[in-house]
Amino acid sequence: MKTKASRPDWVPAGAGKEFTTQVVPGMAVPAPQRHPVRRRAAEKADALAAAIRAGDRGALARGITLIESRALAHRAAADELLRLLTPQAGGAMRVGVTGAPGAGKSTFIDALGVQLCDAGRRVAVLSVDPSSPVTHGSILGDKTRMEALSRQPNAFIRPSPSGGELGGVARRTRETIVLCEAAGFEVVLVETVGVGQSEVLVRGMVDCFLVLLLAGAGDELQGIKKGILELADLLAVNKADGDNRARAEAAQREFSRALHYLAPPAGAWHPPVLACSSVTGEGIDTLWTAVEEFFAQGRARGEFAARRQVQALAWLEALVTEGLREAYARRSGLAPLLKEIEIQVRSGQLPAPEGARRLLAAAGLAP
Repeated sequence: MKTKASRPDWVPAGAGKEFTTQVVPGMAVPAPQRHPVRRRAAEKADALAAAIRAGDRGALARGITLIESRALAHRAAADELLRLLTPQAGGAMRVGVTGAPGAGKSTFIDALGVQLCDAGRRVAVLSVDPSSPVTHGSILGDKTRMEALSRQPNAFIRPSPSGGELGGVARRTRETIVLCEAAGFEVVLVETVGVGQSEVLVRGMVDCFLVLLLAGAGDELQGIKKGILELADLLAVNKADGDNRARAEAAQREFSRALHYLAPPAGAWHPPVLACSSVTGEGIDTLWTAVEEFFAQGRARGEFAARRQVQALAWLEALVTEGLREAYARRSGLAPLLKEIEIQVRSGQLPAPEGARRLLAAAGLAP
């Protein structure tokens, strides 16, 4: 009696329909052929910059990867890339979007980005995902929640890990904004991690700071005390649809009344409190109209240019601080002293301020 030939349970990589070898018990199976991995040759900064200026999204993604790299071997190329592209940057509307977890930031940006793309705008979204303090990894899944926007030809979405940085932003968010602007994107939306009150660092990177709120998240008068709201240029109560619409509109009125107790953060501009729905799209266009009005008033009063100058100085300060930290870490001969001082501080024999003073003195960085 004929029996069907058993299906091979081992198929080498790259085998097609022509592969018919069967595995017989006891027969030696040849090892699969391995091909060397072809790695992309390192791009020169000038060629990469030219491709980014031409709107090449692949080049933009590679450029962002380059500037996010912590490898010292990539530092010179990253600095040169930024030097070449900075003259073409600065023309975009930089908008930061923050809010508590569950406020619907990703869904809101998806709806807003689609409306802007339909209006002919080129939109870049920089989404920051929290990094695990244990594994140091990030899910980087925000792009999956922006399904409609990711299909827009005028949109670019780049998720980045926070890398342990505080303030709800990534380590190289400022530099990434420069690259996106040089690539011709007119609107740059920065979505923060969503950790709560500490997300004020993004305020120094953007022109307009938008805070998403939720109805029923607690007493509105108590919530308005949070420092993050005092820096907001616009506030929006999200998820104002369905059964939640009435609660959202009530929260909108409560926040509007509570804002009268706070001084406006930008001269004569009084931050409006709006209601919107990322699901139905209702109120999104009204919110963007308020953003454009904020930009128009800021340019007319000269506050827009002043804010950009503050952003540049904050960027300089951050880079100097990072450089000093790296210079300290590279100092030779500090490892034994550091270990000794750590033991003394851990055991309580040495106060931490005194230990820090000794380490900085040994590194030549003592005040």
